[in-house]
Amino acid sequence: MADFDVDAIVRDLRAARHDWREQQRRSREPGGREFPSREALAGAVEGLKGALFPMRLGPPDVRQEAEDFYVGHTLDAALNVLLAQARLELRYTARRSGQDADAEALEAAAQDAVRSFAASLPATRRLLDNDVLAAYQGDPAARSVDEVLLCYPGVLAMIHHRLAHTLYTLGLPLLARIVAELAHGQTGIDLHPGARIGAGFFIDHGTGVVIGETAVIGNNVRIYQNVTLGAKRFPVGEDGHLQKGHPRHPVLEDGVVIYAGATILGRVTIGRGAVIGGNVWLTHDVPAGGNVTQADSRQASA
Repeated sequence: MADFDVDAIVRDLRAARHDWREQQRRSREPGGREFPSREALAGAVEGLKGALFPMRLGPPDVRQEAEDFYVGHTLDAALNVLLAQARLELRYTARRSGQDADAEALEAAAQDAVRSFAASLPATRRLLDNDVLAAYQGDPAARSVDEVLLCYPGVLAMIHHRLAHTLYTLGLPLLARIVAELAHGQTGIDLHPGARIGAGFFIDHGTGVVIGETAVIGNNVRIYQNVTLGAKRFPVGEDGHLQKGHPRHPVLEDGVVIYAGATILGRVTIGRGAVIGGNVWLTHDVPAGGNVTQADSRQASA
């Protein structure tokens, strides 16, 4: 039988954890988990998706006459999990910033954030209805809105994004990022929760789409697979570290269409109704109604 010297490995792993926690100034007080759980949030998000669309994304035995009971019970469970995770994030943030953690203030902040998140869910459902309709109307292969909701990765990514963006705006960016990354792992669509996306957004096919934190997208925008809305450059501060929070991603006005493989970088504006062709590399503004092809982008960069 092989001898793996497990005791020595456990000892060395303990030393590695100790060194990391010292470097990151983590608490060494005995206790439970210090920061949010991906697994707990995954369960909460599944519950929220079922509460938003009970007859499509809820359990198979739900009946219309029991919808309200199911939604109420599921919401109560999911929101309580979310509240526990919000507490962990706010405590974690306070510790990292070196603030004295006022337990009562942190508890009030967590409850206020989750209460506001819960109140936003009806509006989120209506936004998602617009996204589903945009996908159905924008894809000739779609046979029904139900097919779109159940099968389209772009719609799944947007369900997560709508939830994540609300958490982001409520001061829970770590929870938001985890919710976004759950969809990223399932769909290959990378939507930063900070991106502001209007109603009726449709990502067709979707794999490889990347949308950065400060992107702003208007209403009724459609994009295809492998589209990147990224940053052109990253300002560096006096300490040599990247500066965070600066607007650095594109702005897409209403009705823009971007075809597969296009890359748009920097804080540029793509005007209302513009069409960006496939495999375009773009780092400049496009006027309303403009039409940019791959040949155009080669000439502009020459």
